[in-house]
Amino acid sequence: MKIRDVLAWLLALLAVGVIVGVAFLTLAALRPDGDAIRFDATDVSGVDWGRDFRLIGDDGRPRELADFRGKIVALYFGYTRCPDVCPTTMAALAQAVQLLGPDGRRVQTLFVTVDPRHDHPQVLARYVRAFHEDFLGLYGDREAVARTAHEFKVEVGEHHSIPVFLLDDNGRLRLVVRPEASAESIAHDLRGLLSHSG
Repeated sequence: MKIRDVLAWLLALLAVGVIVGVAFLTLAALRPDGDAIRFDATDVSGVDWGRDFRLIGDDGRPRELADFRGKIVALYFGYTRCPDVCPTTMAALAQAVQLLGPDGRRVQTLFVTVDPRHDHPQVLARYVRAFHEDFLGLYGDREAVARTAHEFKVEVGEHHSIPVFLLDDNGRLRLVVRPEASAESIAHDLRGLLSHSG
């Protein structure tokens, strides 16, 4: 084989390599946000539930998901008299936000009471702020709470083990965090969502 033929083959192989490399990079860039991140929580991106709520904040203002656009939202259902799961989960969420440092300001934690009869606004406010000054309590009448619970596919009651729902900065439900997740695990997933926000 002549040197000219060898060079032609090498150039052809190089061209194929470049084409394959460019195709790979293009496909990687076209993947939906989040595919490249390994989340600890269950990725539910694309589901047709967990889309909105209409409740009242512990500050008396009507609230819906659109009010928190631009922030990652951590949504959790519970009640202030809960003796174990709720305070443990809320403490883990508070620690996770602290682990994010300055980026923690880009996360909004919302606590939806499933016991609006006892969890009046002042009680809610005192409860959530005991964990973090920026946490917000949400309440509504029984029907509003039931609608919200149904939208997020949770069964509410005094004996519950409800996950934390993480929504991206566009208000899309992305992750379902198991109740026993550590603060470090939650912070890891929040960082992943933050890295693809904005």
